[in-house]
Amino acid sequence: MDITEYELHLPIGDLQQRLANVRWPNQVPGVGWERGVPTSWLTELVEQWTTSYDWRATEARVNQYPQFTTEIDGQRIHFLHIDSGKTPLLLLHGWPGSILEFLDVIEPLSADFSLVVPSHPNFGLSGPAGAGWDSRRTATAYAALMAGLGYSRYGVQGGDFGAIVGPDLGRVDPSHVIGVHVNAASFGFIPLGEPSGEFTDAEKVRLESVQRFTTDGYGYFQIQATRPHTLGFALADSPVGQLAWIGEKFHDWAVPVGSIPATHVLDHATLYWLTNTGSSSAQMYYESMHSGNWPTRSTVPTGVANFAGDPAIRRYADELNTIVHWSGFDRGGHFAAIEAPDLLVGDVRKFFSGLS
Repeated sequence: MDITEYELHLPIGDLQQRLANVRWPNQVPGVGWERGVPTSWLTELVEQWTTSYDWRATEARVNQYPQFTTEIDGQRIHFLHIDSGKTPLLLLHGWPGSILEFLDVIEPLSADFSLVVPSHPNFGLSGPAGAGWDSRRTATAYAALMAGLGYSRYGVQGGDFGAIVGPDLGRVDPSHVIGVHVNAASFGFIPLGEPSGEFTDAEKVRLESVQRFTTDGYGYFQIQATRPHTLGFALADSPVGQLAWIGEKFHDWAVPVGSIPATHVLDHATLYWLTNTGSSSAQMYYESMHSGNWPTRSTVPTGVANFAGDPAIRRYADELNTIVHWSGFDRGGHFAAIEAPDLLVGDVRKFFSGLS
């Protein structure tokens, strides 16, 4: 496997000009977030984007760590590799996230692990990919990546889409994966269809969150799973459109709602915009719903960290996963590595220490 050193330095191009020339939509007054992102919230973010936000500072944070690119299965894969000589751990981001999610956990985790942090195909610095890059194919590519780096045994941690790819790694590479730790876990960890039976108070709260999501928060999923190309024109042409599309999720999925600092939101919007991967990242939803690669039961030890608002329920997780560790937290939300890095790091350490 040919590996090339990489340093992050993206040309900013006409970003500032486009931000200066934004045309704002008309909105129904006084409805807040009921119908989506309000102009009042987004104008404040755009003002910060154009005046005080510093993308080069974010690039410098990333460039503290060794970065590389390689090609696997015909696809460019970008990844961070912090080799501390310890147990290898693969960190997998979700949507609308990126490797930037992990900047606050890399240093503490590298005290216990050698870290490999890839940008998924179709995301960010790995760039657009062709058809067929679903979770299973992505997992297979990462198994090849870890083998190419010389790691015969390794752990996996992932959230959101990373909590789908991570368990799939346990399915495609079970002889090499020590264990899989997930947060923000949904598919394979929640009920499909109408749930029945007796539930604890905590489980009832999680079921309610699933029901709210499928009735009032599912639109983005349906669009990206069915018409990602149509959506892509708006995301590629308008940085403000890109910011609104993913900024809503950073706002709504945080606990408390809206608590993620603006800099994190702008970091991700800038990365998606500069790499023009808003449309291509949406393909992950399309591929996941059309590949037919539904998960089979995994025998690899699996740990779940349920942060506030996360919907995973153990009885359903047990159906497809070998659960050996389960934690619940009332602090932090969907983006745990950003919102509660200390809790995530502690839970990852606890899980993998029990496997050694």
